[in-house]
Amino acid sequence: MKFKPLADRVLVRPDVQPNVTPGGIIIPGTVQEKPMEGIVEASGPGRYVDGKFVANTVAVGDCVVYGKWSGNEIMVEGEKLMIMEESQILGVVAP
Repeated sequence: MKFKPLADRVLVRPDVQPNVTPGGIIIPGTVQEKPMEGIVEASGPGRYVDGKFVANTVAVGDCVVYGKWSGNEIMVEGEKLMIMEESQILGVVAP
């Protein structure tokens, strides 16, 4: 991948939800909820807080949960990904 986040930014691939309910009803893309879970694709080194360097705690490959309105959607190599600060990540999903 040709994208490297800076500071405490994290690049996340949103988990795409199926557009069909278990009952077989098709949900159009315009009413689907924005995903709130994804896989970390790239992570910046960290940031400085009060003169001390604090490294990011999430690593590439972690499955994370983030807020509904967190981050910004960007296009990287023709794919929609999310870029956000590590502080916008609510937690890491254990395997």
